[in-house]
Amino acid sequence: MDALAELAIYHSRPFAPTRRLALAPSHLPVDPAPGPGGVLLGGIVAHHRNELDEDLFESLLKLTLQLQEGQRIVQPRMRHRFQDDRHGLTRSRARLRREDGGLVIDFENKGTGLQLMLGAVYTAGGMEPGPRRAVMDAIRKGLRWGGPLDRRLYAHLSGLDGGQEWSADVYEDPVRWALLTLGMQAATGGAAADADMPDRKLVQRRFRDALRAAHPDHGGATDDAAKRINDLTEARRILLS
Repeated sequence: MDALAELAIYHSRPFAPTRRLALAPSHLPVDPAPGPGGVLLGGIVAHHRNELDEDLFESLLKLTLQLQEGQRIVQPRMRHRFQDDRHGLTRSRARLRREDGGLVIDFENKGTGLQLMLGAVYTAGGMEPGPRRAVMDAIRKGLRWGGPLDRRLYAHLSGLDGGQEWSADVYEDPVRWALLTLGMQAATGGAAADADMPDRKLVQRRFRDALRAAHPDHGGATDDAAKRINDLTEARRILLS
C-alpha cells in the first residue's frame, strides 16, 4: 500500500571516519499541520530516542529550536556535517503507512538512529515557516516520548485530542475525511477531494447540527457518543485551519 509519508536521507556509513548527512527528495504532506509528514518525522525521533546518548539530547532539542527560527547552523553539528553533496553516501528511508486501521512506520535504515533523527530535524528545518513550527513541535514530542510505540504515540504527535486512537483515514486525505465526517459532500457538489472549501459559517452550522444529533440526549448512541463528538471536533478544526 502507498505510504502516507516518506522520508529519505543520505548519510555516511556508521564506520566511516567522517560523518556526513544530506537530504533526498521526500514525500511529507503537512496540511493541515503537522499532517502525516510531521507525524512521520516525530515518530522517527520517538522510535530512536533510546539510542540517543544523553549528552546529545539537549543538543538535538536546541537544534530543533534554532532551525525553527531559521538560524544558520554552523557545521559540523552533533558529530555530523550537514551538506548538499550526496556523493559516496548511502540512502536510508522511513515510511508512514496504514495497517489494520492504524499507523505504523517501516524503516530501511542502513545507518544509525541519530542519522535518521538528524535527517528528520534538518528536513523540518527546510519547510515553509507556516507548517515548520507544528512539525518541529511533533519532533519535540517524539523526543520526549516515553510511552509505547503504538497508536497513542501517533495520536499524540498529531495533536489530536488526548491520545485518542484516531482512524488513519484522517491522514490519507484530511479534508475529504473532514467533509465526510460533517456530512458535507453533497453540499460541496460532488467529490469532496475536488470541491472548494466550504465557508466558515457553513462549517460551524454543520458542526452544531451534527454535534446535537450525536448527543445521547438527542438520540445519539451512548456508546459511540464520545468518539463521534471527538471526530466532529477534529473535522471542524481541519476545515477551519
